[in-house]
Amino acid sequence: MRQSRSAVIKAGLYVITLAIIVYVVVYMPTPYMINQPGTAEEIRPMVTIPAGDPEEEGTFMLTTVSVSYANLAMLATSHFQAHTEVVRKEPDRNEKEYSTQQQYYMSSSQSNAIMAAYNLAGVKYEIVPEYVFVVGVSRASAPKGDFQSGDIISEVEGRKVERFEDLPALLQGKKAGDQVEVVLTRGDKEIRQQVELVEIGEEGALPKAGLGVSVGEVRKVKPVDKNKEVKFADTRIGGPSAGLMFTLEIYNQLTPGDLSKGYRIAGTGTISEDGAIGSIGGVQFKIVASHREQAEIFFVPEANYKDAKAKADEIGTTMRLVPVKHVDEALRYLDELPVKKSAKTDAKS
Repeated sequence: MRQSRSAVIKAGLYVITLAIIVYVVVYMPTPYMINQPGTAEEIRPMVTIPAGDPEEEGTFMLTTVSVSYANLAMLATSHFQAHTEVVRKEPDRNEKEYSTQQQYYMSSSQSNAIMAAYNLAGVKYEIVPEYVFVVGVSRASAPKGDFQSGDIISEVEGRKVERFEDLPALLQGKKAGDQVEVVLTRGDKEIRQQVELVEIGEEGALPKAGLGVSVGEVRKVKPVDKNKEVKFADTRIGGPSAGLMFTLEIYNQLTPGDLSKGYRIAGTGTISEDGAIGSIGGVQFKIVASHREQAEIFFVPEANYKDAKAKADEIGTTMRLVPVKHVDEALRYLDELPVKKSAKTDAKS
């Protein structure tokens, strides 16, 4: 009987020990993230324009960085994996807030890409604000209400909030400690609450009262001609760096002919509505991802060219790197590019 009881106790201790080890190695959070090459994905299936020109012998590809919240097992194996970078997480942001922020950046990137392409193609449009939402909750200003990343701020003090500028206008004259009624939309629920305002403001600036959350605005770009309205398929991709490539794909569909000329064209870079291209992070990982997908041309923001070239040389890719500061430079390069021979053959056959 004693031996049987002892065996049970040993087995129980073994199971508990194993469970603790599994938790520590697999589930216990660490203050690190792991960056690796992500994907190079064709944009055409993501973009739909009713009156769009379907001609495209080659393809335009956006590029991504794979970002993982690291556990101990991933940290241990990362040292043996090529093209891997371990970085510390931002202490003031959790995983949900990071995801919401990346989706917001993607939405803004798509809006800017549409405006840049419309401006290039001479398409008239208007900007319609849709809603304001919570991107993150500030630990520094410690909000006094029930806020979660992704909440839509529907009303403040009985008045609708539709654009970013509405919030400071509705809170004008208020001070920290004042109570305001805030209506949130969280999924399919409406949350109505009294919220105590807190002191906010950047260091060195005059303090003011606010909700203590960072917010973003979702806008819709509506063309006068509904047949030229751009619609994006839902994806799990986030971040602002696909702006340039979205612009090229949208412009290609809005105009006759084929900008790709039969080539596999990847790239990265933020875009502003006037076509200026901004730098991005993780360009070295995007070079690797594009090489794996057999891209022949890679558009890179001029500010990132040095790092991109170093990685391209390291992996021995034959992909042509084209540094650009404005979308006009990318269009000029494509305009001067000869049609790929295989594309000519396919067109004749």
